[in-house]
Amino acid sequence: MRRRDWLIMAGGLAAGCRKSGRRRIAVIPKSTAHIFWVSVQAGALAAGQEFGLDILWNGAPTETEFSRQIQIVDSMVAQRVDGIALAASDRKALVGPVDRAMAAGIPVTVFDSGLDSENYTSFVATDNYEAGKMGARKLAALLGGEGPVAVVQHAPGSQSTMDRERGFRDVLAAEFPGVRIVAEQFAMGDRAKARAAAENMLAAHGGLRGFFASTEPASAGISLALKARGREGQVRYVGFDFSDAMVEDLRAGVMDAMVVQNPFQLGFEAVRTLHAKLHGETPEKRIDLPARVVERGDLEDEEVRRVLNPDVKKYLNGR
Repeated sequence: MRRRDWLIMAGGLAAGCRKSGRRRIAVIPKSTAHIFWVSVQAGALAAGQEFGLDILWNGAPTETEFSRQIQIVDSMVAQRVDGIALAASDRKALVGPVDRAMAAGIPVTVFDSGLDSENYTSFVATDNYEAGKMGARKLAALLGGEGPVAVVQHAPGSQSTMDRERGFRDVLAAEFPGVRIVAEQFAMGDRAKARAAAENMLAAHGGLRGFFASTEPASAGISLALKARGREGQVRYVGFDFSDAMVEDLRAGVMDAMVVQNPFQLGFEAVRTLHAKLHGETPEKRIDLPARVVERGDLEDEEVRRVLNPDVKKYLNGR
């Protein structure tokens, strides 16, 4: 859709929301292409229902289009929304748009991925550094503490995934010197690129014993590469986030474990902090949500099932 057409559509949606007399919260994800963000959207809509807010959900198709994300933030500022929840695609590029929103008196909660700035209302995210450390410890345990491994990264400039990758590296260096990272490559949020990267790593390092992925697209790409080369079950593998396909790969033994966030809670808390601010409260400056490692035997655990299967239809169908 052309930018002019999109702005016309966005303006029409905003006008419809204004007629309701309810406060409007713009929720701007990194992308709209993956199941993680669908769960975030459901959580944001659930908070909107609970607190009587209209949620304006708009994001770029992919996680690397930060210029598009800047346009969306600036458009929401121009529409004078009451609050903005933003998952920043790039930690530097989105500082200016957030500054403009805050200067206009619009509170901003940054969620999922941080900024090189403290000029925001709240920051809500998984403790991504700790989550990366969890992934490293699990993979090292699967390998018995030794062997060459590879990392399929997300993209430069994405604070959340950089923190995961840094946590992974730091734990291996400090606690498991026998586990060596022999290859790292960015997949840019694209599962096809992730698959190509993983296949190249398998070809270049015949003795590769393990993989770590820092996102759902990277995890999906590794699975495809292992299946294509008949290496599933031979190369140990810890993914990040979840999807129906990843759960099936975990059941089938293609993947050994996945580090799981709670995207529904992430979306809910981001909106809740803005509701609190708009009602004269001072929300927490930083909220760290826990991650956990999920293995095949955990899939029937009630708490895990709630995280992996949030009732998104309940909220998305009611838009």
